[in-house]
Amino acid sequence: MTLPQFDSIFFAHIGGIIPAIIWLLFWLREDRKRPEPRGLIMLTFLGGMVVVPIAILLQKATYNPSSLFFTFLIWAALEELIKFGAAYFTALKRKEMNEPIDALIYMMTAALGFVAIENTLFILNSLVSGDIIGSVITGNLRFVGASLLHTISSAAIGISIALAFYKDENTKRNYLAFGIIIAIALHAAFNLSIINETTSNTLATFGFVWIAIVVLMLVFEKVKKIYPVNKI
Repeated sequence: MTLPQFDSIFFAHIGGIIPAIIWLLFWLREDRKRPEPRGLIMLTFLGGMVVVPIAILLQKATYNPSSLFFTFLIWAALEELIKFGAAYFTALKRKEMNEPIDALIYMMTAALGFVAIENTLFILNSLVSGDIIGSVITGNLRFVGASLLHTISSAAIGISIALAFYKDENTKRNYLAFGIIIAIALHAAFNLSIINETTSNTLATFGFVWIAIVVLMLVFEKVKKIYPVNKI
């Protein structure tokens, strides 16, 4: 059974954007003592959304059917750099980015904006082809899998920026470069782990993602303690 085109687009957006917003609200709670301007959060989220077409075009241009390893590595690098670019030009270079934890918040916000549109496109593809059950399964799997992967990988960059927040410019660049490398490695590892998808591989991959989420929550607390907010 296929849905009318308008209904497919509507439900795809609901299934793609709403879960991303739920995750965003969850992570924003980590910065509830000194929350970022809601307008800037929205702008960063939108920034992550609008760069998805750029990622798709670049991925199509770099697709190499003879080497999935090379393709997935390049795609991971493109997505991580594009998400960083979205966060940088919407928030990271602004005066509101005035404490270490802000780097985590804005990087993850841009990532979730990216996730919202990427998930929407995946679900829309299933709905247009008439696979309604498949679209529901896709939405659920991406809610707990790929969505968290994007968040974790972008958070790696945010963590690097946060740890070097009060250091000299050269150290900041080195930390940033290291964070980007880690983000690409995490993203590529996830992509490669699902090439030959089996039940055991899927469970192991999702287990790794959830462990990484727990670690990320601990890192949030560490960043807060290392760089206490000055009281006025």
